[in-house]
Amino acid sequence: MATDIENREDIERLLDEFYKVAVIDGEIGHHFDSLDLIAHLPVISDFWEKVLFGRPVYFNNPLAVHQVLHARSPLLPEHFSRWVVIFRETVDRLFQGEMAEMAKLRAFAIGHNLNHRLNGRVVIEGTA
Repeated sequence: MATDIENREDIERLLDEFYKVAVIDGEIGHHFDSLDLIAHLPVISDFWEKVLFGRPVYFNNPLAVHQVLHARSPLLPEHFSRWVVIFRETVDRLFQGEMAEMAKLRAFAIGHNLNHRLNGRVVIEGTA
């Protein structure tokens, strides 16, 4: 039986597994072509640690980062939808519990918000 997301190590495991899928995905993988995962994983782990556990460890602006990516190669609504699907599937494969469910809800909200800010009022697919 899977356990819940309980700590930083669980977040790091989740993100390692997520990126194994996302970087080679036919629909969104190209957005990660220039990503330095070794440098990115600690930062994105900080982000999720703040999102899930409220710890003050992330101080960047995720919208600004995605605006730069969007200028290079448009981040379309279907890209955000695919990101949410991969994230949710990764959570479901590894974890089960209240925090796992919260992570999936927050991923959808984050994807929806970034999409809205970059593309206007276009709805992404997925369930909240």
